[in-house]
Formats: sequence, structure tokens, C-alpha cells
Amino acid sequence: MSNKVPKIRFNGYSDAWVQRNLGEWSNVRDGTHASPKYIDQGHPMVTSKNLTDSGLDMSDVSYLTDEDFNEINKRSKVDIGDILFGMIGTIGNPVIVDRDDFAIKNVALIKEQSSPEIINTWLIQYLKSPSFERFIQKENTGGTQKFIALGLIRDMKLMTPSVQEQACIGELLTHLDKLIAANQRKLDLLKEQKKGYLQKMFPKNGAKVPELRFAGFADDWEERKLGTIYDFGKGKGLPLDSFIYSSNNPAIAYGHLYTKYSEVISEVFWSSNDNGVLSKDNDLLFPGSSTVPNGTAQANAITLNNVKLGGDIIIGRPKKGVGVLSTFMSYQVNSQRQKLFPITVGTTITHMYGKDISKLNFFITDYSEQEKIASFFKQLDDTIALHQRKLDLLKEQKKGFLQKMFV
Repeated sequence: MSNKVPKIRFNGYSDAWVQRNLGEWSNVRDGTHASPKYIDQGHPMVTSKNLTDSGLDMSDVSYLTDEDFNEINKRSKVDIGDILFGMIGTIGNPVIVDRDDFAIKNVALIKEQSSPEIINTWLIQYLKSPSFERFIQKENTGGTQKFIALGLIRDMKLMTPSVQEQACIGELLTHLDKLIAANQRKLDLLKEQKKGYLQKMFPKNGAKVPELRFAGFADDWEERKLGTIYDFGKGKGLPLDSFIYSSNNPAIAYGHLYTKYSEVISEVFWSSNDNGVLSKDNDLLFPGSSTVPNGTAQANAITLNNVKLGGDIIIGRPKKGVGVLSTFMSYQVNSQRQKLFPITVGTTITHMYGKDISKLNFFITDYSEQEKIASFFKQLDDTIALHQRKLDLLKEQKKGFLQKMFV
């Protein structure tokens, strides 16, 4: 296929794309490079830190006086529909602006011409494509602080189709962006809901019952040391280089607990031929080591038998005669992770030990109430996972289009 046409095109378009210099067909400028005096309230100043994949993030901005705002806008007035992207530090993160009440500093500003040959709804997608990423990797300068000069942006050569084809491409990818943003909002809302329920469905601050409870349950919960509920042991073996992606010989390394699994482990897709301690349904697992800050401060319940558990996994196995559901306990522990912080030791690599976990106090309640709570959170987790998969699929579709719809 010619390198002057993309791999995927809309029906009705067959002409070769034309190479153009961006600065000849778009109005390219940048914001101020000065350091104005900031005030507590006034006009927002946008820098590259405010440019995100999902648009402008105005949660952390400085504010300008009327005088500075008007002075900056003499050279770089932002209008709705303009494109901004970072030139210093984080290069890129292009956004089309939907408001015009701010000034800009150290970010590029691209405006459409009155009779455009390059339209911004297409250009914003080009600036997110691998074609532009290759340009950035080739041209950006700087050591610790990355930088791309405004002149390079103006002189950037890009292959462009007709305005009509640009409009079709821009409309499709903008639609995908809106779907991705909507699904991201749904996912964020579900995660916030889960966080809220975790705070309300387990006792805290000296209370004997949770703030939110299923109907039919009224008795006080019983606070006990985990060592009176579980016997604690450790996994063994299973170096990371022994793992392959497979459901045969299922196995878990300690690092998998805080990188690949949430509160409940009901499926395992990694395997190892090395030896480990075999799990039992209803075990409660803790990572004994972590390179992630506070990574040890969490619990996972496993609902599978005979999964190999590697070294540095702390295994809590319910004592005989104790009615505890470990999925219930894992949600409770993770709702109060701060209880584990004091027993976490180390700096670069942190560690936690079963003997210390056994001394921590948590609650148990009637087994049927444990089941209801665990089932509620498991259903919520399943819904979150479903939305995450949908979001990941949309992002992959967008990534594929960006790779194949530009030259």
C-alpha cells in the first residue's frame, strides 16, 4: 500500500494524501513564558500539567490579575475549538478547549484558519496518533526537562487528506473519545460507590455495628484478634521467572496479590512448574513483601483449592470451628488498610509478618451476614470488572484506528 494513504479509509475517498507544513495552514503560537504574579482569585492560568487525556483539568491552577490576563491574551488569546498541547516537561497531551476564560503558559496554541485546509477536529486526533509520537521522539530536546520548540511545531510536516475526509475521521474518533470518557466516568463512579460502601458496611471508630446494614440483622459484631480466627503460615518457592501465562499448574507470586488481583481471587491465569504451598478455598492471603508503597497493606481471599502460593505470601487459614468467610474478611481488611501500616517495615522494599498480622483486631458477625456482605461486594466488583473490560476494548479500538487511519 502507498505510504501516501492510510490503511483504513472511509468509502468514497481514494486520493493520495498531501504533505503540508502545519504552520502554513494553521495559526500556531504559544502562551506566555513570563512569570506573572499570582493571586488567590482571578483568571486561571493553564500550563501543561492541566492537559490530560480526558481534557482540561482545572483542579490545580494559579490565578492572574485582570492586567496580566489581558496582557497575555494580546499574543495568545484562547478561543473555544482551539487546540492546546504541552511543550515543556510533558510533551503532547493535546486537548480541544471548550471554554475561553483562561490564559496559557508554555503550551502550544493551534487555531484553525478562516478557510481551513487542516481542521482541528482532525488535527487533534493526528496529534494523538503514532505518527505524531514519532515526530516528538525525533525532535524533542532536553535532559531531565523535555522541550519542543515552537518553530519545530510550525515546521512540522504532516500528510493530510481533503477537508471532507478529515471531517469524517474527526467525527468518528471524537465519537469514540466521548464513549471512552462516558465509560470512564461510569467506572470512576462505581469505584467511588464501592469506596463509600466499604466505609459504611464495617464498624469503625469504636462502634460495634456498621453504619449501613442489611435488613434482618441487629446483633453487635464481635471484635477479635485475627490470630484467634486464623492460623498463619507462609508460601514457598515460585520465583518470578518460573511463571508463564497459563491456567495449567495455577500459581500466585506475592507481587501478583497487589498488581493482578482485588479482594477475591476466583480465577488464576498464571502458572509455574516450581513447587509452592497449595491453597485451600477460604484462605486469606497477604503479600509479605512489596516494592510498592503500602503494597503489603491489603488482603485477598482465594476461593480455589490447590493453587500454588509462592514465598513471601502470608497465608491465613481459618481455625477449626470458627465461622469466618474470608471474602468478607478481605473486604473488611481493605476498608481499613491503615491498621496494617504500623506493622509494615522497610523503605525501598517493605515487609509484613504473620505474627504481627495475628495481633490486629477486626470484626466477625453472624455467618449469614458475612455472606450477604461478601456477595454484595463481589457483585459490585464484577460490575466494575465488566465496565473496565468495556473501557479497555474501546481504548484498544481507538488505538487501532489511530495506527491505521493516519499516514
